[in-house]
Amino acid sequence: MPKEVKARNHTAVVNKSTVNSPILIFQGSKSFRMRIILSTLTSKPIQIQKIRSNKGGIKEFERNFLTLMDKITKGTKIEINALGDTVTYKPGVIIGSGIGSIVFDCGLERGIGYYLEGLISLCPFGKFPSSILLRGITNHPLDMSVDMFRNSTLHLFENFIKNHSHEVSPMSLQILKRGACPNGGGEVRFECPTIVKEHLSPVQLLDEGMIKRIRGIAYSTRVAPLMSNRLVEGARSLLNYYIPDIWVYTDHYSGKTSGNSPGWSLYLQAETDTGCRLSVEYVPDQIQEYIISSDKEGDQEWMKIPEDVGRHTAKILFDEIYKGGCIDSTNQWYMFLLMSLTSEDVSKVRVGKLNTYAIQYLRHIKQFLGVTFKITPEHDSRTVVLSCVGSGYKNISRKSN
Repeated sequence: MPKEVKARNHTAVVNKSTVNSPILIFQGSKSFRMRIILSTLTSKPIQIQKIRSNKGGIKEFERNFLTLMDKITKGTKIEINALGDTVTYKPGVIIGSGIGSIVFDCGLERGIGYYLEGLISLCPFGKFPSSILLRGITNHPLDMSVDMFRNSTLHLFENFIKNHSHEVSPMSLQILKRGACPNGGGEVRFECPTIVKEHLSPVQLLDEGMIKRIRGIAYSTRVAPLMSNRLVEGARSLLNYYIPDIWVYTDHYSGKTSGNSPGWSLYLQAETDTGCRLSVEYVPDQIQEYIISSDKEGDQEWMKIPEDVGRHTAKILFDEIYKGGCIDSTNQWYMFLLMSLTSEDVSKVRVGKLNTYAIQYLRHIKQFLGVTFKITPEHDSRTVVLSCVGSGYKNISRKSN
């Protein structure tokens, strides 16, 4: 009988000999992306069973993600049973977009950020540079926005390529069109101009420093330009009490670049004097009427009012600053993944409270890469230091010199 490993809202089933087994078996729809990503990186085939059994099985956005993985790899085999609740994935070689560019429609069920998670994890280790045009929803309530990826997430990768003997150009993200829920219409170009030919360098991110400035982006589309200014006013009404160096850019889209639906959202980023970035964002869900807040005073903030959205986003940033650490909660998973792929040396990072998604990533990293993280809580600073020895992962897809 397989051994069951249970987690919060998640059940994974692993064979007795997980490491030596020719195929890893999991159950449930949770952690679908991270399993596919890690399977592709390690070339280990997997089978995911009981994906929403009796509830329609695999959904369209998950099929789209598998299609995208098939486009940036060569030799990948994907099998989905008749009921749609079992997926067998046998990864091939990561090649990137190859010669030319790929145009991919992400659909309307999830945001472009859902698919960017796979691209930023795999494309640096491909055979060729990548240029991919993604179409869909740029700011979705369920996924990281393209602003978060462009200003915060991609910045983390640069820490692991500083000491390389050859120049490695960082990944970039260009927003061509904004697309809000529910009809999307956005376009984003993802560029990975060079591939990693050496081991990633280990990192030591322990000094979180002091907050020196706050930056942000207030975007609006298919509404009056005043909406962006009202978002900024709402956020500054609280941020001005914390620090004077604040600048939130207003990014209004109209005409052909404004997508198919009206919408707005706010992205905030606190920068420290040691180069750390703590980023948060809030994308209003047009279905809900009130913002779900943990404010002890019980004040309700109406989602339809931009000032309330701005104040709510500022509160989220204050909460992230209070947690501390060198990495914000949203990007913990990416830092842990890159740390596990470095050369066989020790990497350390200080973070605040671990979120559920990052914890699940740590479990899967151990299963796929055999890397175990040491977690050391520091009660004085309310932070946690995670350290590990890298797996020595090397880009086997690249062409030999």
